[in-house]
Amino acid sequence: MWPHWIDNARVEPRPGGIISPVYDPATEEVLTEVRLDDTDNLERALASAQGAWAGWRATPILERTRIFFRYRQLLEEHRQELAESVSRENGKTLQDAFQEVGRGMEVVELAAGAPTLLKGEILTDVAHGVDTTLVRVPLGVAAGITPYNFPAMIPLWMMPLAIVAGNTFVLKPSERTPMTAMRLVELLSEAGLPDGVLNLVNGGKQIVDGLLSDGRVRAVSFVGSQPVAHYVYQTAARAGKRVQALGGAKNYHVVMPDADLDSTVEALVGSAYGAAGQRCLAASVVIAVDPIGDVLVERLKERGDELVLGRGLESSTEMGPLIRAEHRQRVLDFVAAGQAAGAELVRDGRQRLPEQGFFVGPTLFDRVQPDMTIAREEIFGPVLSVMRAPSLEAAVELANRSRFGNTASLYTRSGGAARYFRDHIEAGMLGINIGVAAPVAWFPFSGWKESFYGDLHATGRDGLEFYTEKRVITERWT
Repeated sequence: MWPHWIDNARVEPRPGGIISPVYDPATEEVLTEVRLDDTDNLERALASAQGAWAGWRATPILERTRIFFRYRQLLEEHRQELAESVSRENGKTLQDAFQEVGRGMEVVELAAGAPTLLKGEILTDVAHGVDTTLVRVPLGVAAGITPYNFPAMIPLWMMPLAIVAGNTFVLKPSERTPMTAMRLVELLSEAGLPDGVLNLVNGGKQIVDGLLSDGRVRAVSFVGSQPVAHYVYQTAARAGKRVQALGGAKNYHVVMPDADLDSTVEALVGSAYGAAGQRCLAASVVIAVDPIGDVLVERLKERGDELVLGRGLESSTEMGPLIRAEHRQRVLDFVAAGQAAGAELVRDGRQRLPEQGFFVGPTLFDRVQPDMTIAREEIFGPVLSVMRAPSLEAAVELANRSRFGNTASLYTRSGGAARYFRDHIEAGMLGINIGVAAPVAWFPFSGWKESFYGDLHATGRDGLEFYTEKRVITERWT
């Protein structure tokens, strides 16, 4: 049974309860098990975090940031180990996992700059003999609920910024990928974090609901599907908590006739099929602006045929499996729905698959219409839909029909087209000739529409502001 982490030590779950297996999705081997409803240890973790807060918030910020300098070095030393852990429990390729750990390390570097980022403001003589000062203060206990698709990066989006700002933290990693998160918290303890400042509790909905309702938790960060993000936002906000809930996506990529076809195809294939499509920034719909559609579809099919499926830990693998058998079936149901709606199945990802593992191969639809399910709903798998448009303006209009607004990309050599796209597309993160338009850690992960619920986004200055409150002091001395 996979343990929790409380007071800087591994803690075994209480006996009994609801148990869920953790698989290697490429081999279907059971790696460990997680208890989903260990509310007793959730109470221990919350009490530990609450008890540690007064001492931690009083710790000078330079002492806090030095812990994260040491943590950054430990992550570098253990980066290969962490990448292998990600690949084993998630299924993504080792190269992809290695890059994931690196993106998480960027946020640790951001946290190490907190003395600059958390500085306040002062305005003297707002009246005769009166000065006003603004300072940022920590909230208290914060909680993070993270998804299976980035077992290393997403916890690192949350923990460093919350903790360096003076909060204590309770992490609830995905019950499907709990192993990497444990190693992350162990290394942060090794870097010098005091007891109780960071606790980890594994589990399912019962643990999530406990975090959302408990009065000791002041802020909740969540990354996951749109329906759950909406639930987390509503439930936590109703309980008076600060919330940032990052939800689903349906990312539109527009290809202009003047695009460099070689680099565009590579970018689209990497975006749509990398991590088996299990990314909230994955390309989901491509709108080909006339007359590039036919040649683009042909090239995408050819490149999809070349991709090597297999276990992520194998060096030859270019695309791994989906996370679970039930998710694989969900993706296959979308493929069947696309066929039934009349879309042209150019490449069938249900064929020529490894004998074991939760695999679906690169799947490509053409002649997709805006009202089809595969054009509207998040599939979260290696399914790419191609639509056609007569102009850039028509393509942008099609894309803006989506209820999601996470990211969008344009492929072109035209600065004028790029400027029009930038000014008119309705998404929070844009790429120009970029397949995965993920901001570096110094900028916010700024999804729009139903891709995000809240006011302050993850990472960047938003991330630090989310974990602090502003206090304004007006004073006169005579």
